[in-house]
Amino acid sequence: MQTTINAIEVIVLPDGRMDTKNAAIYAGLSEKTMAMMRCDKKGPEYIKMGKVFYFREKVDEWISEFTRKTNYKGRE
Repeated sequence: MQTTINAIEVIVLPDGRMDTKNAAIYAGLSEKTMAMMRCDKKGPEYIKMGKVFYFREKVDEWISEFTRKTNYKGRE
């Protein structure tokens, strides 16, 4: 059996910002989910500068915190 992994391009600006589309790809979520989490104040920290941007560092922190909260153990 052969497994193929396709690279997914995420655009990160030089200062670490990503727009919603790229932040969603980076986090493995849909843009709609990111928007809903933003409205519910459950998603990663963001800034609004004409459009919404997420900093990669903040998304990484949010993913790490979310992973700790769920205490995922996987299949046993």
